[in-house]
Amino acid sequence: MAEKTIDHAFTATSLTSAATDPTFAGALSFMRRRFTKALTGVDAVVWGIPFDAATSNRPGARFGPQAIRRASAIFDNDPQYPFSRDLFVDMAVIDYGDCLLDYGNHQETPATIEREAAKILGSGAFLLTLGGDHFITWPLLKAHAARHGPLALVQFDAHQDTWFDDNKRIDHGSFVARAVRDGIIDPARSIQVGIRTHAPKDFGIRLLYGHEVEEMTAAEIARTILGHTDGKPAYLTFDIDCLDPAFAPGTGTPVAGGPSSAKILSVLQKLGPLDIRGADVVEVAPAYDHADITAIAGATVAMYMLGLHAERRAAR
Repeated sequence: MAEKTIDHAFTATSLTSAATDPTFAGALSFMRRRFTKALTGVDAVVWGIPFDAATSNRPGARFGPQAIRRASAIFDNDPQYPFSRDLFVDMAVIDYGDCLLDYGNHQETPATIEREAAKILGSGAFLLTLGGDHFITWPLLKAHAARHGPLALVQFDAHQDTWFDDNKRIDHGSFVARAVRDGIIDPARSIQVGIRTHAPKDFGIRLLYGHEVEEMTAAEIARTILGHTDGKPAYLTFDIDCLDPAFAPGTGTPVAGGPSSAKILSVLQKLGPLDIRGADVVEVAPAYDHADITAIAGATVAMYMLGLHAERRAAR
């Protein structure tokens, strides 16, 4: 015990050190990464945006970042399956904490998120965001596109999120339409996976419907994503309701007929060639969860996103 520490999120002496906290104790940062606002020497930043005022059905995703962090404790000090490396040996990752938002002034929320995201991206770090409802992806896309240019959107979701938007609404169902109209994403290279609802327009974005995902193998889905994005810089957004409610009941707008967590994680594992410039996991609403099923799925997806980034860095 003399070599062990507790509360690694605060006591870590190195940004690349492994944690030794028991999985059932200690400060709950994402995967026990150090809590800090200092960006010097940081390769990847995890932060939370506890916002759910844009939900059209059940609220509660403001508690998503807390739930994902709590669930991530089971990954903190083991080799991170299925990746070929300890993610934190050569990649300095921090937990930046949460975005401070004024709950009584939602019209200021997009600019606040975009401004803070731009600050993080300005350091050169990769940004992984824990939501929050899916509206948060709109200001995140703006910040990433300002740095990288128009992006291929790779969206795992039961919904297209292309509903009418007057550019003023705070709505988690219209951010994709707004991003297309404003030239922030390239619809010809964007793809949505797991769609199980209809929307008025698809804007030329490639759709893989839920029944197609059911019939395809994970390798076929990954090849379709990689072929369609064609090497273009991409933003990866994962709405947890992409998964069937059996695997993710804790979300605001669950839709039956979705894929299993095992299948979609296998797809993610195969996206190593995808040029991911930023990523998020959204719509985890723990009040509707059971035994942390959804939080564990969300934390695992987030860990895979870090793993893909670690493998890409190592391959450079």
